[in-house]
Amino acid sequence: MSATPTLMGIVNVTPDSFSDGGQFDNTERAVEHSLRLMAEGAHILDIGGESTRPGAEAVPVQTELDRVIPVIEALSGQLDEGVRVSIDTRKPDVAQAAIKAGAHIWNDVSALTYREESVAMAAALQVPVILMHARGDPRTMQDNPSYADVVLEVRDFLVSRMEACVQAGLAREKLVIDPGIGFGKTLEHNLALMRSLSVLTELGAPVLLGASRKRFIASLDRQGAAEDRLGGSLAAVMTAWQQGVRWFRVHDVAATRQALAVLKSLETTG
Repeated sequence: MSATPTLMGIVNVTPDSFSDGGQFDNTERAVEHSLRLMAEGAHILDIGGESTRPGAEAVPVQTELDRVIPVIEALSGQLDEGVRVSIDTRKPDVAQAAIKAGAHIWNDVSALTYREESVAMAAALQVPVILMHARGDPRTMQDNPSYADVVLEVRDFLVSRMEACVQAGLAREKLVIDPGIGFGKTLEHNLALMRSLSVLTELGAPVLLGASRKRFIASLDRQGAAEDRLGGSLAAVMTAWQQGVRWFRVHDVAATRQALAVLKSLETTG
């Protein structure tokens, strides 16, 4: 497995995201933030126009398009070589418009289950797709989530979604899987998944971890603002790296890049 990390910088063009809602909710600020993340070492800029934090309401398609398309279009001529844009959306029509505007990857927290036509759209677009596990939708996902075995159920769900994509004509090589830390999961569920990420890395697809600044970190240390969870975010990245995870969706690109550089150096034998 490659020893090179892929860092995905988070760009929330929303007024209500859990960590940075409202900070980058217009095109100019979102583009500036994207370019800053790229300068810090982001390989992918993940542009989202709908918050999926616990309790969030869905937004109309046109609202989401109005938020993300101008940002993607503005970035299209400013990307460094090898840097890609992903569209963070559950809606196939938003994904289609974003790819047409210049995005390269579809990041779907519903693993292409939100709309009946999502898998067919992914096959038609023929771009890499990130399939994430979530229980329920953002409005209800934290209402007493329960599993008989969270690790096995998440694994089986992701395997089934991968197979659905392959059967529809999307090459397995285009798929990335994400256990969905914090999406319909208690603290204990999140920790169980974090301890068992190697179960997912054995499935033959890149695994993405999105644990940056999430609430479980405050539950383990002390309550505070989301931006004060850098230490826990880096600890999550490092334990995931040691289990074979190579993709990381993060708010703090520079700090994550530095932590991984040190960790990789310490793993190298002379």
